[in-house]
Amino acid sequence: MNSEALRLIEELKTTASHPAASVKKAMAETGKKAVGCFPIYAPEELIYAAGALPVGMWGGPNTGTRASQYLQSFCCSLMKANTEQVLRGDYDMLSAVILTTYCDTLKCITENWKTAVPERNPIPMVYPQNRKTEAGKIFFIEELTRVQGELERVLQTEITESKLEDAMEVYEDYRAAMRDFTKTAVSFPQTFDAVSRHLVIKAGYFQDKKQYTETIRHLLSLLSREEPEPRAGKRIVLTGLLAEPPELLELFTENGLQIAADDLAQESRQFRVSAPEEGTCFSRMAERLARQDGCAFLYDSQKGRGEKLVRMVQEADADAVIYCQLKFCDPDEFDYPLVKDAMEQAGIPMLQLEFEQQMESAEQLRTRVQGFAELLG
Repeated sequence: MNSEALRLIEELKTTASHPAASVKKAMAETGKKAVGCFPIYAPEELIYAAGALPVGMWGGPNTGTRASQYLQSFCCSLMKANTEQVLRGDYDMLSAVILTTYCDTLKCITENWKTAVPERNPIPMVYPQNRKTEAGKIFFIEELTRVQGELERVLQTEITESKLEDAMEVYEDYRAAMRDFTKTAVSFPQTFDAVSRHLVIKAGYFQDKKQYTETIRHLLSLLSREEPEPRAGKRIVLTGLLAEPPELLELFTENGLQIAADDLAQESRQFRVSAPEEGTCFSRMAERLARQDGCAFLYDSQKGRGEKLVRMVQEADADAVIYCQLKFCDPDEFDYPLVKDAMEQAGIPMLQLEFEQQMESAEQLRTRVQGFAELLG
């Protein structure tokens, strides 16, 4: 493997492994302010058009008791971690935070943060359930307009259509580059094992998107000159909200399981759908949301996630699916029976793994992954 490519990969892995330091570095290098983005699909283009850095807020391996003042014990570990971190001061560099409302917990979080950390300027954003209808798209555009006003007030700037168009171009280029990366990474299973692949993708949450995309493009150019690496055991497709902590991903590599593709909200769902080329920036963003299918956090009257996963397995030439179930994540729990039925009908082996971001031990998961790998042969 080219030494320059290996250097870029290590830099990206370091960026993803040290979020706070990476964001502060990006702020210093660009001179931009930073705005936090709660999962799942925050309007990052709007933040970028405001001249700020969108920062992904996806929890972490943090433990503490501060979050318990505001959140119930059966709240998912991601929301606990975000709240613990903001109360601890980890997000003091953020000028504002956009809080999305994709689940019951997120709806409560918006009010908790207004009380707990008003200085972080929490900006709630409501997403339409019926996002495919004309009324749903109009509602979403109205929400984007309201959030635009909030960002302009907090950041003391003006977000013009021209700036939005530039931001859309940056993000469409980013999404295209990342689709290319996930396809290319499959050909290099030793270089991009489960952890490395994840960290390279995650690094994009803590850098300027344009600079990050340029790095990915350069990395892809270097990889195009390399010979593909040998296939690394059975190929799997991951589905769920996320697959963290890294100790979870390490289990796949330990047991000879290669990531052929993913259907994770933290990873490929962020960039697998492009926006249409025609229309205003807000109408394009609304249409892109309407096209985002197969996600537990967006209403789907057709319940097509299972069928979508079957197609993904076939297209990726995968052997099985791992259902990554973050504990107390209700939307994913509701989807599991439907996905299980679809996998059984298609004859595709699937393993459900329930975990939290703050795990004291991965031994139970190790036993289950090892057993599943043995069943696959």
